[in-house]
Amino acid sequence: MGSAQVDADVKPHAVCVPLPAQGHVTPMLKLAKILHCRGFHVTFVNSEFNHRRLLRSRGAAALDGVEGFRFATIPDGLPPSDADATQDVPSLCRSTRETCLPHFKSLLAELNASTESPPVTCVVGDNAMSFTVDAARDIGVPCALFWTASVCGYLCYRHYRTLYDKGIFPLKDTVSMQTWSS
Repeated sequence: MGSAQVDADVKPHAVCVPLPAQGHVTPMLKLAKILHCRGFHVTFVNSEFNHRRLLRSRGAAALDGVEGFRFATIPDGLPPSDADATQDVPSLCRSTRETCLPHFKSLLAELNASTESPPVTCVVGDNAMSFTVDAARDIGVPCALFWTASVCGYLCYRHYRTLYDKGIFPLKDTVSMQTWSS
């Protein structure tokens, strides 16, 4: 893997890519804001569907005015929809895994060719958006995967097998639930 050459006077440029669902977008956006406050140029990548929802809810000027922070979009691979609701999550996960890589690689190439922002120096992908690792590797920059769930959620995922093996999950009835809670 090559490494990106960065001029010391040029800001680092992080590209942040959440899974396009609110519980993933919100924590990734918070991280992106922190990076921006620490001197990074940030490109936050929304799905086209979520970007339209954001513009409808906040107005056309909602994304204007912050120097060094921009929004970009890629298609999520699902049929177009104007519904104001989260898309079907299993379909969304399958579709992003199968269709987003070439669109994201194209976006990275556009960002690196642009004279309006510094070259991409790193990618921060949602843990559920593993295609970001391949795209970052292709352009020779590091990629960090960000776990957007809470610590409690992480611990549940981490210990699910143990809880399952002990018969705690899946919950079978109220007796199991009472035993588990005590």
